[in-house]
Amino acid sequence: MSKPLWTPSIHHIQRSRLYAFMQYVNNEHNLHFTAYDALYCWSINEPEAFWLSFWHFTQPICVQPPKTSIQRSPEMHNNNWFPDSELNFAENLLRFRDNHSAIIFRNEKGHRQCLSYSELFQKVSQCAGGLKRLGIDKGDVVAGFMPNIPQTVIAMLAATSLGAIWTSCSPDFGFQGIIDRFEQVKPRIIFTADGYYYSGKTIDSLPTVSQFTAQINSIKKVIVAPYVQNKPDISTLNNACLWDEFIDHDAKSITFVPLPFNAPLYVMYSSGTTGKPKCIVHGVGGTLIQHLKEHQLHTDIQRDDRFFYYTTCGWMMWNWLVSGLASGCTLILYDGAPMEPTADYLWQIAEEERITVFGTSAKYITSLIKAGISPIQQYDLSALRTILSTGSPLSQEGFEYVYEHIADYIQLASISGGTDIISCFALGCPILPVYSGELQCKGLGMAVNIFDEDGHPLQSGKGELVCEKPFPSMPVGFWNDVKGENYHNAYFNRFENVWAHGDYAEFTEQDGLIIHGRSDAVLNPGGVRIGTAEIYREVDKVAAIQDSICIGQPWQGDTRIILFVVLQPEYELDKNLIAQIQATIKKNTSPRHVPAKIIQVNDIPRTISGKIVELAVKQVVIGETVKNREALANPEALDQFKGLEALKT
Repeated sequence: MSKPLWTPSIHHIQRSRLYAFMQYVNNEHNLHFTAYDALYCWSINEPEAFWLSFWHFTQPICVQPPKTSIQRSPEMHNNNWFPDSELNFAENLLRFRDNHSAIIFRNEKGHRQCLSYSELFQKVSQCAGGLKRLGIDKGDVVAGFMPNIPQTVIAMLAATSLGAIWTSCSPDFGFQGIIDRFEQVKPRIIFTADGYYYSGKTIDSLPTVSQFTAQINSIKKVIVAPYVQNKPDISTLNNACLWDEFIDHDAKSITFVPLPFNAPLYVMYSSGTTGKPKCIVHGVGGTLIQHLKEHQLHTDIQRDDRFFYYTTCGWMMWNWLVSGLASGCTLILYDGAPMEPTADYLWQIAEEERITVFGTSAKYITSLIKAGISPIQQYDLSALRTILSTGSPLSQEGFEYVYEHIADYIQLASISGGTDIISCFALGCPILPVYSGELQCKGLGMAVNIFDEDGHPLQSGKGELVCEKPFPSMPVGFWNDVKGENYHNAYFNRFENVWAHGDYAEFTEQDGLIIHGRSDAVLNPGGVRIGTAEIYREVDKVAAIQDSICIGQPWQGDTRIILFVVLQPEYELDKNLIAQIQATIKKNTSPRHVPAKIIQVNDIPRTISGKIVELAVKQVVIGETVKNREALANPEALDQFKGLEALKT
């Protein structure tokens, strides 16, 4: 067994919320848990008792306390959670209304803003009043096309306080990416900012807003929050007004609309691998209770914590971060590039704001390594207690870098889940050691297992990460998927009545997990899920390209996008054409969609039915054997991807 990088002290264990919950369960159920593995086994073997106990432990605000936690169904995705409970998501995030700091906002320009819980409640009241005047009601969709600024949180809380459904995209998405998402859910209201900052640039959002709002007929009003300008010109937008004109300045309270536990709260989006992104609907109660569990028990979030996660509003980690308000901590929001204006700027903020929980991606940690940054030598990080990493697997080198160059006294928690569950299957644990390259534990209440290709549990080795029992944050459905067929096909088509998540993983000797990446063709550079179809739609606009295929290549602890192209006979892949392809992709998707390498090939392998095979190409590139070449119409096309010199640098 390898030596741990960090082991919690007795003091650290006994001050944790997880330890307190363990004592609570022991007292309530006459049990004698002293270790995490025993508590975990109980949580999956007695899920009704576990979830009801956790509800009572955290006491979410609801119309009446629940009598039961689950009404069982033979089908995993049809279980009815907390059937006698009604609650409001925003009310639970606004349960504290004192002068404790709720949000501290920073950006790459050096701007700082602080809101207390009482000020946040006042601003949400005013925003909710504005939405009520516009007729927003229970079940309406309200969308955000916003940077990670306080107004985004305020708008989400205002919408959900009224029982509306919130959905969002980050402003670096281009026109087609937004249309593919928002046109499906038909929002009535769009919240946007006039722009945002990234890598020293000020980027104007309003031309894109003007373009996509003109195409979506459901939009009745566009509310613009001034951010990069004091008073932006919104004359090019239809039915638009500035934030200050929209809000109800006289509103001082909120009439929270109670909803059933499984009522829709968020619409999130799949990567769009096989076409338009799937619209994943997450429920009010499932999102709340799962985030409370992950924050309080697995991350040990408490009232005095200062909780930061580097994220955009188009990534589920924004939703996860914002739920920290329900635990009463202080959120640190950041808008800008992670290494702007200096490569170590986020650590400067960590020192200045006394951040206790610092969340980031594996790619960022790799970038710090490449840049030779050693925060421990420059900054006072004595307040720091936990570092969270997600988005892609964190390498052993990344683990060791954190303990050598950031802090040797902190808990490093690599976590893994996804948009599909708006939460995690594997997380940190404040009462367990940290081992290099490993996720510490399976999440409480999450019956995680590893299956082989035939659906049999693996005792050792790599396989498909699955969940064998229901959990509250399963999607309540897909948008416009009336019969539930798309939902079923997305998660339950692989194994009978078992959630197949699409991750390639294995258990460790310490009962932790190692995630080896996605088992499907989804691209995941820097933790951002990108569907190949989104890239193909843009590549098809370039006249010089006849055909194309893209894959994610494991590279230096992360993933980089490789685009292979077949050109029309009269063209060559020179610098100008590469620049044109990159610009086309970036314009209508986002900078993260732009391939790291564009390589010319002669043919694209396809199945007999005509589908391109990203996974097979990736297997050849990384030196694995393609097991099912006979399914291809032109298997010889795979050979040209073997040993390419261009992929070695």
